[in-house]
Amino acid sequence: MNCVVAEDELSSPYIVLFKSLSLIPISHYLIWVLLIILVFFYNFLEFHLLHDLLVNGLRGDPVTLTYNGGSEFCQFVVSKCGLLRGRYSPTPWLSGPHLQTVFLSIFGNAPRFCYKRHLFKTTDGGTIALDWLMHSDVMQGTSHVSASSQGNDRTPIAIVVPGLTSDSTAAYIKHLAFRLAREGWNVVVSNHRGLGGISITSDFFYNAGWTEDIRRAIDHIHSQFPEAPLFAVGTSIGANVLVKYLGEDGPTTPLVGATAVCSPWDLLICDRFINRRPVQKFYDRVLTIGLQGYAQLHQTVISRLADWEGIKKSMSVREFDNYATRLVGKFETVDTYYRRSSSAQFVGNVAVPLLCISALDDPVCTSEAIPWDECRANENIVLATTKHGGHLGYYEGMTATSMWWVRAVQEYFSVLLSSKFADRTLKVPAPATLNPLESSIDHGPYLNVTEEGMVMAAAEIQTTTQADASNGKEETETALAEVGETRLEHEKTDAAREKTDPHKNSSQLSDQALNDLLAPLKKRVDQLSRGSRKSIWLLAYIAIVTTWPLLGPALLLSIKKRFRNLVPMAYLKK
Repeated sequence: MNCVVAEDELSSPYIVLFKSLSLIPISHYLIWVLLIILVFFYNFLEFHLLHDLLVNGLRGDPVTLTYNGGSEFCQFVVSKCGLLRGRYSPTPWLSGPHLQTVFLSIFGNAPRFCYKRHLFKTTDGGTIALDWLMHSDVMQGTSHVSASSQGNDRTPIAIVVPGLTSDSTAAYIKHLAFRLAREGWNVVVSNHRGLGGISITSDFFYNAGWTEDIRRAIDHIHSQFPEAPLFAVGTSIGANVLVKYLGEDGPTTPLVGATAVCSPWDLLICDRFINRRPVQKFYDRVLTIGLQGYAQLHQTVISRLADWEGIKKSMSVREFDNYATRLVGKFETVDTYYRRSSSAQFVGNVAVPLLCISALDDPVCTSEAIPWDECRANENIVLATTKHGGHLGYYEGMTATSMWWVRAVQEYFSVLLSSKFADRTLKVPAPATLNPLESSIDHGPYLNVTEEGMVMAAAEIQTTTQADASNGKEETETALAEVGETRLEHEKTDAAREKTDPHKNSSQLSDQALNDLLAPLKKRVDQLSRGSRKSIWLLAYIAIVTTWPLLGPALLLSIKKRFRNLVPMAYLKK
């Protein structure tokens, strides 16, 4: 009887498998579950410790540089900045963009020092807190801004623009300020309105595209220290504001050089990115809480200008911008605010030396928004991208007390300061670009028909009419003047001939006078024909290509018939 039961059990493979699995100790199952969880979190949190250890030997990955190869400035910077030509090796126990970013927010390992605050009033009644850290503060342990030596002080000044809801007390700002001050710079942090413990004193608020405050602050500092070279550093949203300001002002800015670190570039793309995956939504929620805290500090003013109930219920940055930023800034929609505030459309107008640093694994500002082609086309920009680094993290060394991007900014500023490019009078104007709010659809290589019936490329027409409008007007006036002069000369000649030879054939005189009269106009027509020869050949090429599917078979059939008539029938029969 027992044998029969055993045979029935053995006849089912699932029963055999279940009995085999039941013989494995539970501790082994727990180990496998733990390994699966570790693999999941390793991929979910984007760790790269194994890759760094096995592939790179903890040497890090090389920095990728994108710049205009024909630019003298770019070649100079690349040849002199060793950190940009080297590698970035992250802290081994922070081998991941999320670890880098979270560690910066929670711990930071920032140096300790005190700023000297100066309050600056804007024309609209707003208040901006300028926090100074002088070179003498770090070297001597004092904290002062001497008003008597401001006019002739030639110590270089670095103006720092913090990120969203950040101020001068942020860990990454302190890392940057302390290092620059220790290397001989005077540093001033331009806090956003309502941050740094300052109340909002007007109905204007800062946002991702608000450049008026940084413009006023830079002009104010330049007026206080006219002999000092001015540099600027923007971080995160501050980098977007700084690049937008540089594009708006072009060569008129008093800045000598600038750096944009972890800029979002295109706010619309970053908004889509930060709502794409669960881990990004975590950052979105954290940023929203920070914005709600900012609004809570200034509730009396914001509740009067925005939708306070919507602000309290906001679960994302986009919702907060819809209920607060859009209304205060008077934008039609949130997407309109994002498009108009994005700095990517202003990159082509930057006319001062600019270093851009971005991490390809940035969990907040995606690399999809980086304007690669615009940076490569501008001779004033060097774009440095790293494979890792997180958002403003870039911690290096076993103790994580140093930040790579801070060292890179300090080296770049020092190299730029000691070069000829630090002279404000030598700034190269940026090439003319389209209006940031203007569509580029109508500027492609399409055909255009002028009022005179001439067909040519639209891009060629635009450049000709814009660059040579005055020349064309002058040529037309010259031709008319020549016609008038010729007419007067022939009138005088005809009058003299009538007196000397009244029986001369008047028809011959009239024909010659007409030819001489039209000679200048024929000359201008010939010049116009030579100028449009390229467009005529282009039109002929387009006509042949478009009509060949219809005319080609007919032409081949005609050739075959003629060839058949020429060849003897006897030869064709063979």
